[in-house]
Amino acid sequence: MTNIATGNAREGAPDTGGLHEKGLSKGAVGLLGAVVIGVSCIAPAYTLTAALGPTVAEVGTQLPAIFLAGFIPMLLVALGYRELNQAMPDSGTSFTWATRAFGPWIGWMGGWGLVAATIIVLSNLAAVAVDFFYLMIAQVTGDAAIADLTTNLWINIPTTLVFIAGACWISYRGLHATKTFQYVLVAFQLLVLGWFAVSAFIHVANGTAFDATPVSLEWFNPLAIESFSAFAAGVSLSIFIFWGWDVTLTMNEETKDPDRIPGRAATLTVLVIMAIYMVVSLAVISYAGVGETGLGAGNPENQESIFAALAGPVMGPFAILMSLAILSSSAASLQSTFVSPARTLLAMGYYKALPARFARVSPRFKSPSTATVASAIAAAGFYVITRLISENALWDTITALGMMICFYYGITALACVWFFRRNLFDGWRNIVFKLLAPLLGGVILLVMFVKTAFDSMDPDYGSGSSVGGVGTVFILGMAVLLLGVAVMVVTRFRSPGFFRGETLRQLK
Repeated sequence: MTNIATGNAREGAPDTGGLHEKGLSKGAVGLLGAVVIGVSCIAPAYTLTAALGPTVAEVGTQLPAIFLAGFIPMLLVALGYRELNQAMPDSGTSFTWATRAFGPWIGWMGGWGLVAATIIVLSNLAAVAVDFFYLMIAQVTGDAAIADLTTNLWINIPTTLVFIAGACWISYRGLHATKTFQYVLVAFQLLVLGWFAVSAFIHVANGTAFDATPVSLEWFNPLAIESFSAFAAGVSLSIFIFWGWDVTLTMNEETKDPDRIPGRAATLTVLVIMAIYMVVSLAVISYAGVGETGLGAGNPENQESIFAALAGPVMGPFAILMSLAILSSSAASLQSTFVSPARTLLAMGYYKALPARFARVSPRFKSPSTATVASAIAAAGFYVITRLISENALWDTITALGMMICFYYGITALACVWFFRRNLFDGWRNIVFKLLAPLLGGVILLVMFVKTAFDSMDPDYGSGSSVGGVGTVFILGMAVLLLGVAVMVVTRFRSPGFFRGETLRQLK
């Protein structure tokens, strides 16, 4: 990385195009801390309880196969991210790397895709944390009516805003505060998930499971899925549940050994999450089966929260720990997810792709100041508006996240191939990690972007609502991307320097 004080690039490094350090706290996070924050951002307890049911409904016992299918492009893309980070460790990640590879217009939209997706999911995480907060109080007090308080907008919205403000405050205080907070909450949710899985397998072994289903190698065979549409829907869901590992890269300017640790942390995060998902999914199917009645994982009544249905029968009196784990998972992810949009907005402000105030860094905490607060305000505003308009609008926008994730991951993966195009065949390592892995991962995700966009035009996609016969999920997803185009055009006329390559240069 170019040193802002001396302006000298590392010897032997590629042309950095004007990359600079931005005043963030150096060496704040090591490998373990980065992986913990990465796992936290993915939020395995929350993600599993929300995603297992819908995915089982699509693919049945082929759930492990779908997880593998979603895992492969994530791993391939993570390998490409690692190569880009080693050459250009910069907090802007997708924005910076796509700009260096493809120019300012595609780079700007890559940054927008990341920021839009993370801000939307922040509102969702806060909403889920509030739901489980009141559920936990209801379980502790024995008063079931307390859990219904989340349906009261005048209680739900203020509580959600308090959760967002609290997460923003911790994030504003920098990665030292973030790391300490995450160690405790991530350790707790992983302990509870392990407890649940072991208990489920014990029930299966003792013959006390609801629908004991022996683990079969056929579950890992993607060819056994009935149709390509079911496969595509399942992969789209599984891509969403792996999303968030790239937070480890956005911390690269604050990580020890920024050339290597962020990339290693990204790869390790994907592998750790895959192991967690595989163990828990096998435990769920083995205990409950995939039937559509009772405790079956395919029962539509269980799909909103599979652990809400299974925690009691599997864990007995300790089921409340699962509610606490999901609460801690969503709260931890709410806080750690702030890392990505704040640092991307910081980089966009620093390189004049957004107003310069976004480049401000707290002199005390060495963290993005304006960008962190702006992310919180945007997430809060998004939640309030969509919640007041329609709960379906909120959840349909969350469903549209898959398109944005595939969009900016795919662009960044292909940026790796193009950026290193001059030395792709300089040895087998370059062929594998700079060409084949990111190319295959990027193509898969961009194909999934097109496929999801096409499928979401169906009014039955998502909540089932539509506008003029076109699915609301498609309209909302395209609206978010088009809003990005509009903001980019306005920025082009207000701050043309970035778009002329004056602040961040494309590699020629």
